[in-house]
Amino acid sequence: QVQLVESGGGLVQPGGSLRLSCLASGSIFSIRTMGWYRQAPGKQRELVASITTSGGITIYADSVKGRFTISRDNAKNTVYLQMNSLKPEDTAVYYCNVVRVPDPRYWGQGTQVTVSS
Repeated sequence: QVQLVESGGGLVQPGGSLRLSCLASGSIFSIRTMGWYRQAPGKQRELVASITTSGGITIYADSVKGRFTISRDNAKNTVYLQMNSLKPEDTAVYYCNVVRVPDPRYWGQGTQVTVSS
């Protein structure tokens, strides 16, 4: 079975930085493209960034391009999201899951990111 655990969120001021981590249990991590999703209150969950199994290809939503960087360490079964130049609009609960169709069994508790002065 697969379990994904997100961590690293917190409260930061606009312009600040955070690094999120997603630790995966199970043995499928290294063979699936992984992504970070976020959901703000009253809004649909959206895909923020994704990374292929080897880390060779990454894609980003236009809203975060140039500010966020996704990476992965398959030996540690972990995917990361480095978030710089954070804006209040980035406030959301951040989740990791497989891409492109997330598996509903894999949603974890997420990690809250709040950007506010």
